[in-house]
Formats: sequence, structure tokens, C-alpha cells
Amino acid sequence: MSLRFITFPARIAVDAFLAFSRDDGWAIASHIALSTLMSLFPFLIFVTALTGFFGTQDLADQVALLLLEAWPEEVSGPIASEISSVLTTAHGGLLTIGAGLAVYFSSSSIESLRIGLNRSYEVAETRPWWLLRLESIGYVLVGAFGMIALAFLIVLGPLIFGALVRWFPNLRQFEVSLTVARFAIASVVLVVALTLIHKWLPSGRRSLDEIAPGVAVTLAMWLITGVLFGRYLAEFASAYVSMYAGLASAMIALVFLYWTASIFVYGAALNQAIIRRRNATHAGRAAPTPDDS
Repeated sequence: MSLRFITFPARIAVDAFLAFSRDDGWAIASHIALSTLMSLFPFLIFVTALTGFFGTQDLADQVALLLLEAWPEEVSGPIASEISSVLTTAHGGLLTIGAGLAVYFSSSSIESLRIGLNRSYEVAETRPWWLLRLESIGYVLVGAFGMIALAFLIVLGPLIFGALVRWFPNLRQFEVSLTVARFAIASVVLVVALTLIHKWLPSGRRSLDEIAPGVAVTLAMWLITGVLFGRYLAEFASAYVSMYAGLASAMIALVFLYWTASIFVYGAALNQAIIRRRNATHAGRAAPTPDDS
């Protein structure tokens, strides 16, 4: 029993990797990584345009911090300065004119995720392309408003906490918890986003118990990859600078996104491998035995 407990998950993991390789998972991951990097700045431009209606730059800055919260510091650090440049040099009038294009280009990353999930779950897309694009734009809009709402809470939270401390000085001991809360918020956002993406983005429908293993494995592997990639960059970041010069920060972000996209696609392949094994088991139990005939 103990040996089966070890070999059975390992067999499913191998089946998922073979399916990942067979369905061009590496190529799809590169497409997702490039689409995500290219969509990041249009998305932030659109967020800046939205936050301009509130008359504050802090919300856009907080959205950028939330997006980069789960990235290793060695990856987010170099690209954060470029993001800051985009957020501080953009102006509301120009952004309003280009907001539609920004949303459209941001939706390309959603489309790349859909392609990867459809291939991993072995389903054919039957919905018209224009409906899929509208759906992707809807995801971008919901994501933008959701991130702004979270950023608003983060900006407002310290102000409320400071006011409460003046009335209740004993609350000062929980000030460190605010930093922990940022990481917790980023983690919750990742879990919710992954769950919704796996459940609603690809063709067909899957139950929560069918997508939970891939979501859990994706989060665990993302955490491990972030730590290892951060340590790798701490030692060999100069190699990127000497090889790519001024493009080093973009290439570092692209390589990191490539590995995270590969893990994302593998998580879907793992779910499909479990579903196949479960269906085969149910079919074997339902098949009539020779004694029944």
C-alpha cells in the first residue's frame, strides 16, 4: 500500500509531463510568457487611466506592486523602474484616447492562456473568435477593477490603522502584520485567479475538485521556482547584463515568465492526466465481467 501511495502520483506526474511535451507545452509557454510581458505595460496604462478618475497616482502604484508581489526581488527590481517610468510619465488625456487599444492588447495574454488550457485539457474551441476576444476583454476589465479595489484597500488600510492607533495604542504591536497582509493578499489573488482561469477560461466545464490538484501544484512549483530563480540571479545576473546589455531586465523577466508559464500549462496537463485516470478507473468498474454474461 505504501509503495502504491508513492508510485501512483509519480505515474500521473510522468503522464502529465509526457502529455505536456506531446502537446507543445514548451512552445505554448513561450507564447504565454511573451504575451504576458507585452500585455503588462498596456494593462498598467489602462489602470493608470482608470485611477486618473480618482485623482490619485497611489492606486496605480499599488496595483503595480500587487502584480509584482509574487515575483522574486531579483526579477521585479529591474523591471519595477521601467513600470514606474510608464506610470509617472503617462497623462490622463493621452491615456483616455489609448485606453481602448491598451485593453485590447492586454487581452492577448488572456487568449494565450486559453490556448494553453485548451491544449492541455484536450478540448477543441467551438466558440466564435469575436466572442472569445470580448470575453478576454471582460477578464481584463474585471481584473483591472478588482486590482484597483484591492489597491484602494491597501492605500486606505494604513490610514485607518493610524487613526485606530491614536485611539487604541495597544494596536501598534500589530503593525508588522500589515506587511504580512500584503503577501497574504497577493497569495489569495493568485489562488482565486488560477481557480477562475482553470474553471471558466478553456472550453467545457470542470468541477473544483478536478482543477484543485493542478492549482495546488502550480502554486507550490511557482514558490519553489521563485526561490531558486532568485538565488540563481543573485549569482549569475551579470551574465544577462553582459549578454543582453540594456535588454537584460526584460530578458530576465521573460525567462522567469517562461518558467512560470511552463508550470501553469503543466498544472492543467496534470489535471487532465488525473481526469483520464479517473475516467479509465470508472470505465473499468462499469465494464461487465465474464461471469455477468
